[in-house]
Amino acid sequence: MSIKIRNQSGSVTLWPEKLSVQKEEIKAVDKQKRADVRAVAKLVKKSNRILLSISSHAFPFDLFPDTINVEEGRITIITRTFFLSARVHSVDIKDVSNIFVNVAPFFAQLVIISKTFEENEVRIKNLRKDEAVFARRIIEGLRIFENKRIDTSNYTVKELVAKLQELSTTEIVT
Repeated sequence: MSIKIRNQSGSVTLWPEKLSVQKEEIKAVDKQKRADVRAVAKLVKKSNRILLSISSHAFPFDLFPDTINVEEGRITIITRTFFLSARVHSVDIKDVSNIFVNVAPFFAQLVIISKTFEENEVRIKNLRKDEAVFARRIIEGLRIFENKRIDTSNYTVKELVAKLQELSTTEIVT
């Protein structure tokens, strides 16, 4: 059985089997588009939320403080060397292989080891001890969430930070 449609250019014959296949293809494409839109919305939401931001503090003061911004999907390190100049380096959470806190009498140093970066590690000096330990805990928690493929976009920033703190409750001796 076929369906004939007459239009200005002539008649077109459609087979019902082909028509149903085309409808299924259109539904599949629409479903994929909706899934892509949801995925992009989640990525945008996750990429714009800063969970933690800390700056370095040299003694007695720091004219050019370095800054670490921990977001849900990446860590951004901003290194300042002079007025109006900075070097911005980002490391995806999934690419962090390890993170260390080196503690000294007055300040701490955060060392981020990356799987993909050529120099392999980023060192941020002159951080407050408690801020460095807190940053390490947040990053370690995000690494665990990333490895377990847990979607964090449904949490508010406060809820997510609280969950990350809960996840890393091991006492660190300083």
